[in-house]
Amino acid sequence: MREALLAAYPFIKGLHIVAVIAWMAGMMYLPRLFVYHHQAEPGGEAERFFVLMERRLLKGIVNPAMIAVWLLAGLMLYAKPALFSSRWFLVKLAIVTSISAIHGLYARARRRFEAGERPNSERYWRMMNEVPFALMIVAALLAVTKPF
Repeated sequence: MREALLAAYPFIKGLHIVAVIAWMAGMMYLPRLFVYHHQAEPGGEAERFFVLMERRLLKGIVNPAMIAVWLLAGLMLYAKPALFSSRWFLVKLAIVTSISAIHGLYARARRRFEAGERPNSERYWRMMNEVPFALMIVAALLAVTKPF
């Protein structure tokens, strides 16, 4: 099995990168929707629209993309278990785990918005819009440069 995965490794890695792109696109768009949701009139048509958009984005793109990222990473790690002995990889793994935790935070916030609450502030969501992107930059640079 490992030999077949090694043969398919470039393809798996390419799919992993595509999944990361989709995940990060959603992770940057969802908090922007939360900002707009904050600005919508409670109980109004715009709020219903944002609830629908947030749910569709999370369940249709962000969740499946994150699952694909982790599954494809698992396949790559099974094919090349030596990655676990690389410090750059362990740092990258910690960063991706942090992004996954932020994903969970977004999912909980989406449920609260759907329940009619306004978790946190517009300013908070504007700042949180940038956090996954900054972490992803570091993770991508680690993956490409393998500095240590």
